[in-house]
Amino acid sequence: MSRLRALWQASVNATKRAIVWNAEDLIPPSEKYIFNFNSKDELKRWHLYSDSEYGGLSSASLEITDGVAGGDTSSTGVFSGNLSLDMSEGSTWKIRRSGFCGMRSKKFNGFIDLDAYDTIAMKLRGDGRCYISTIYTENWVNSPGQQEDNSWQAFVYLPQDRWQIMKIPLDSYLPTWRGNVIEAKMEMNPARVVGMSLSVNAEGGVPGAKTGPGDFRLEVDWIKALRTL
Repeated sequence: MSRLRALWQASVNATKRAIVWNAEDLIPPSEKYIFNFNSKDELKRWHLYSDSEYGGLSSASLEITDGVAGGDTSSTGVFSGNLSLDMSEGSTWKIRRSGFCGMRSKKFNGFIDLDAYDTIAMKLRGDGRCYISTIYTENWVNSPGQQEDNSWQAFVYLPQDRWQIMKIPLDSYLPTWRGNVIEAKMEMNPARVVGMSLSVNAEGGVPGAKTGPGDFRLEVDWIKALRTL
């Protein structure tokens, strides 16, 4: 009888382990790293852009810096450069405004599915300027014939020289078209995220933020997705 009971108990324990494993497998973790700037390999996942592509004189760089205090690791990303409102002489481009730079992730291999999460978190140290966080999703808002991804944007204001973890709910990101907010009620599809970016403009932003031409510097430790609800 004791042997049968032992076999029965072993079967029950195995069933319990299977149920627990399946439940954990179905529930995603409460946070998901999207970008982690702890090695120079991270630079391969990003490219830079600025008004210099259209005749402007702004410039930007992205590098990994070692030995930084306050980050979760000894290395962090540094997005820095200079914002200029001037245009190069003889430029044939006719852009409405200059004075912008950005770092945009290269296209993911497929999509990143953030449907199980509700918040983007970033550990950053800024310079008093207002930055823009952008999420790019598969193009379904605009005409299917257009090649541009849909973009959703939110301001990121950081007091100078202080590490902060910024948390932005996904439903706080506004749909935009070439920098302008789309005045229509739309919902992001977080299951089809194709990229992200951080950018800065010489003008605009939130009240109290530093504006105007000149140097900028933003340190980035990591970017995560969180499930807070």
